[in-house]
Amino acid sequence: MSLFTGAGVAIITPMKENGDVNYEKFAEIIEDQIAGGIDAIIVCGTTGEAATLSHEEHLSVIEACVKYVNKRVPVIAGTGSNCTETAIYLSTEAEKLGADGLLVVTPYYNKATQQGLYEHFKMVADSVKIPIILYNIPGRTGCTMTSDTVIRLCKEVPNIVGVKDATANMTEVARLLSKADGCVDVYSGEDALIVPTLSLGGKGVISVLAIVAPKQTHDMCQLFFDGKVEEARKEQLRALPLIDALFSEVNPIPVKKAMNLMGKEVGPLRRPLTEMEPAHAEVLKKTMEDYGLL
Repeated sequence: MSLFTGAGVAIITPMKENGDVNYEKFAEIIEDQIAGGIDAIIVCGTTGEAATLSHEEHLSVIEACVKYVNKRVPVIAGTGSNCTETAIYLSTEAEKLGADGLLVVTPYYNKATQQGLYEHFKMVADSVKIPIILYNIPGRTGCTMTSDTVIRLCKEVPNIVGVKDATANMTEVARLLSKADGCVDVYSGEDALIVPTLSLGGKGVISVLAIVAPKQTHDMCQLFFDGKVEEARKEQLRALPLIDALFSEVNPIPVKKAMNLMGKEVGPLRRPLTEMEPAHAEVLKKTMEDYGLL
């Protein structure tokens, strides 16, 4: 059974000016997402600046998200690491804290073989009982998981149920879904490719766009599921200028800027991420105005 269908939000981690996590603001953002009809919340992923959270902060943010959501939508916790033992630790702790599922990224920097990836994910999955979505994002990790490895994991490991595909390679997505025989839930990791992924049999998206436009992202998916493909296509194309602006600098720099432009006051980024370049920020503001967010 799928962890979720539709639009999952890769939620940010708001910070205070001193760099501490802002839990009050985090609760507000979660309420806005649920009010907008979002279908799942993915916490402590790339967009949540997990790479610069301590282990204690990482688990505290997951715990807070589970508490604030209170079972209204699934909470999927990012618990990946380039160290298998660390990934196991974060995953088992997230399960104890009440996460409904896990998003586990391919090990970065190590450049594991396909067999190494298989063993890494199997060891993590064997340590928990909740479902796992694999996260294939070679542009961040320097490591590509092949469709054969994804299918092997989903077929052989009962609680590995799908993949977030952020390869931006629709040919490989098509190959994966053609070979998977229904055993892999595929979620787009590219906001520009939501409808194309759904058209091939994908289950939804894990989205940055949804942070600023939860209703629009949910509705884009729902229109497609309701058979209103032309309307979904139009929504996808309408969102493209905004999506381009949200990725004009490395994520989550632009989306945090967008939230602050909307008056959400989500605070600064943690280094080494820096504030958005003024020229890019102007383009972002203009696209947000055109999209109806400002």
